[in-house]
Amino acid sequence: GTVIDSGDGVTHVIPVAEGYVIGSSIKSMPIAGRDMTYFVQQLMRERGESIPADQSLETAKRVKEMYSYVCPDIVKEYKKYDAEPSKWIKQYHAINKITKEPWQADVAYERFLAPEIFFAPEMYSSDFITPLPVLIDDTIQSCPIDTRRSLYSNIVLSGGSTMYKDFDRRLKKDLKKHVDKRIQASYEASGPASTEIQGQEVSVNVVSHPFQRFAVWFGGSMLANSPEFLTVARTKEQYDEYGPSICRHSPVFGQL
Repeated sequence: GTVIDSGDGVTHVIPVAEGYVIGSSIKSMPIAGRDMTYFVQQLMRERGESIPADQSLETAKRVKEMYSYVCPDIVKEYKKYDAEPSKWIKQYHAINKITKEPWQADVAYERFLAPEIFFAPEMYSSDFITPLPVLIDDTIQSCPIDTRRSLYSNIVLSGGSTMYKDFDRRLKKDLKKHVDKRIQASYEASGPASTEIQGQEVSVNVVSHPFQRFAVWFGGSMLANSPEFLTVARTKEQYDEYGPSICRHSPVFGQL
């Protein structure tokens, strides 16, 4: 399948076919959890929230982790907040670390705008403007043609920045929309012959699971605890002999 790993600093799209990592097709986007934090900080600062300067970054991180979610339609979400601000705008309470006095700040549009930078990165930075669904499609399209359907049908999320509510549903919807649009454009470019070459519909499935945040460590511990691990583990002598290329294939996954 395809692994979407997004942590604090970078987001990777990693295709895996029959136990092999297709290294030449791995792509990344320089947007992840840290950028969401900076974006929340920027939005709250521009709105004029009275947040102590020394607590600004920490507050943005807490707001991101406590209140953020992924919305299906950003325009409709703005209308919801404008129609019922008392229902959707939250209050963040904290204590000033220096004066020990309590303070509060409103948490508004940044609740859904923070994760939106994965799907519309141009609102945050002009340096990288390729949305995550497009990056995934580009990654899979660069893989061998006989592996693509399985890569679309088993997209696995990993990392803390994929934990936001409805992240998987939005990713599936946007990716499916992009794939269908690309296929339709291909049919139209084929002209009259397109009616003869239409194949099966591409199935897109995004897998969300309880261990997303710790998927890397959980998978590693499960693997290390298996009785077969020592029989398939690479030794330092093997690494020294073959070099980094020995890590491109895992005998463990090849047996699954």
